[in-house]
Amino acid sequence: MKPSAAIQRWLPLVPTGGAVLDVAAGSGRHARLFAEHGHPVVALDRDVTVLRTAPDPHIEVLAADLEADPWPVAGRTFAAVVVTNYLWRPLLPTLVASVQPGGVLLYETFAVGNERYGRPRNPDFLLRPGELLAAIRGELRLREYGHGAEGLPPAAVRQRICAIRP
Repeated sequence: MKPSAAIQRWLPLVPTGGAVLDVAAGSGRHARLFAEHGHPVVALDRDVTVLRTAPDPHIEVLAADLEADPWPVAGRTFAAVVVTNYLWRPLLPTLVASVQPGGVLLYETFAVGNERYGRPRNPDFLLRPGELLAAIRGELRLREYGHGAEGLPPAAVRQRICAIRP
């Protein structure tokens, strides 16, 4: 799977050489993207099997159940926190707090309305309109926000945000 177009577009906003946290990294498509651009990366996921099949010295792989285990990078902040196709609402304040001054939160996942096109359909895993905006309010400065159907014909509904810590 290719990196998200939005994440690729926002990549230049990440401070040069700054550490990146890829949350729910999956196969590592974004971890590899940032490592290829000179960023040390921490890739978190519950199942790190795929991430460990092709080790990269610039990617630290951490196995953690983000919905049950303690936050595995407590006390650390990052030049970028990247989240795609994952939502665990109780984690939103921690993700925002993990962005260092001058760093960015890059978040993109499915939103309400996606149930018309496919999975996920469960509202627990679909962002409500403006939910990412509410998560950054008072903490990060909005750079870009979007919410709506993707593709022609539509194939998904997503919400995305790029926000910077002053």
